[in-house]
Amino acid sequence: MHLECASSFNGTDLAVYTESELPTLYLHCIRHVQPDPHTMLLEQIQESLDWVCGGVDPNLEGNGGPACVQFLPPVQRTLETLLIALIALFEMAVTWPYLKVPSSSVHTNGGSERTMKRILLVLLCLTLGIEIGLKFASRTIIYLLNPCHMLSIIQVIYLLAARPSKTVLVVFRMHMVALHGPFLALVLPVLNTRLLPCETVVYWLQHILIYFIIPPYLMKIGGVYTTEPLNNFSWCIFTTGFMFLYHLVFLQALGLLLEVNLNNVICPATSDPFYGRWYRMCALVHQHALVPVHVKVYTFLVKLLIPSNNETCNGEIHQKEN
Repeated sequence: MHLECASSFNGTDLAVYTESELPTLYLHCIRHVQPDPHTMLLEQIQESLDWVCGGVDPNLEGNGGPACVQFLPPVQRTLETLLIALIALFEMAVTWPYLKVPSSSVHTNGGSERTMKRILLVLLCLTLGIEIGLKFASRTIIYLLNPCHMLSIIQVIYLLAARPSKTVLVVFRMHMVALHGPFLALVLPVLNTRLLPCETVVYWLQHILIYFIIPPYLMKIGGVYTTEPLNNFSWCIFTTGFMFLYHLVFLQALGLLLEVNLNNVICPATSDPFYGRWYRMCALVHQHALVPVHVKVYTFLVKLLIPSNNETCNGEIHQKEN
């Protein structure tokens, strides 16, 4: 007795088998017609991860891969994570009682301001849309979790599109502290992983928009788009702790799992001036020095060069906070 099976078996596409091989062939054909559910789930996960981070090239230095994951010894990585996480939690706990939000704020939004906000909203949406399209094309959509992309999304969803509210005010103040990210991206750009056409242009356009154009314009409007007083560091310290937790807990866990160097939390960037085994401890020091200085100098210069249209509202907010 002989039986033919068109499915592949023992490395052949079409074969003839004897009666003794019938049970094995039967099981193989059944599995071919009805795949194992666990196998199907794993295949679906692999397909999903392929468009999320399948295009990450581990051969590019600082991009990811086993060498990047092994850059730091596991013991050092664990101890650094615990130390920085404890410092961040302490900063957030200490400053939490001092985070003051005005009970009410008057926000005037004239016709010219609404028009300009819509223009900036459309421009940033187009830029972000192109960036997302490039990430899908290069199968590196995972990089959208980097802080600069998250800042772009925050500016689109909350600060340019949402109606004025206390939530918008809170998000605006935290986002102002996080602007040191685009500042570093402009000063120390990482462009060796951008290989598709227009990727470099979109990089510069996005960072210029979210750093030089949109925040100063929102500060000019005033109302809910006001920063904390220059002599108050509560929001600054709280947001700094939050950003360190975001990097060391969320981005690091995801980066280690997928072997992707999200915002250089797994291994240092090629442009990092503190490149080496202790680059993260150096970051702990220089970021705590840079963030307060940057946000206060940035706020002072913007208020000096672009006076707010809503000085009365700003004065009321500052008076209640003081």
